[in-house]
Amino acid sequence: MRKPVIIQSLLMILLFCVVAGVTWASFQAGEDAYLREDYETALSEWRPLAEQGDAEAQNMLGYMYRFGEGLPQDFEEARQWYRRAADQGNATAQNNLGAMYRQGLGIPQDYQEAFRWFLRAAEQGNGGAQNHVGLMYYKGEGVGKDLVQAYMWAYLAAQQGVDPSIQAVDFLAQEMTPSQIAEAMDLAKKWKPKGEEVAL
Repeated sequence: MRKPVIIQSLLMILLFCVVAGVTWASFQAGEDAYLREDYETALSEWRPLAEQGDAEAQNMLGYMYRFGEGLPQDFEEARQWYRRAADQGNATAQNNLGAMYRQGLGIPQDYQEAFRWFLRAAEQGNGGAQNHVGLMYYKGEGVGKDLVQAYMWAYLAAQQGVDPSIQAVDFLAQEMTPSQIAEAMDLAKKWKPKGEEVAL
């Protein structure tokens, strides 16, 4: 009695692995084409994946629309594709979406919304977003100015080799007291990345 159920379960697992393998191969083919600046092929590989809900492909479509690579530059399309991926918890798309709100690209500039997206990505460990969060805490954009938080986030990004943050850590230290730096370092040492809770 249980044998057909086990076989059916194994077939479903095998089917999932095949689909995941095809999806990965299509995404990789698109990435290879993109790196060759063959944007037409990249789009042909990524668009079907994006339309099927693949967050990485959605993020890359957003990127191509934002910078007009292989298609006309369209900030609204870029924002929509970034948002689809960001809502699935894709930290890179969240960082990209935050940048659009911070710069006001195709939408009204909104520092609070930018900070919200940057923070979601930063909490997952995205170095670029951590750099943005640190900068926004330093400038008081969308959040209250806080040198301790600015230093902590800049330090975390610097540990990942994000160049602006490497410079920002030294710059911030000149404006801070030793006790503020010690507090920021303590927060940085205790920090752990959080996973995204994605509504299904």
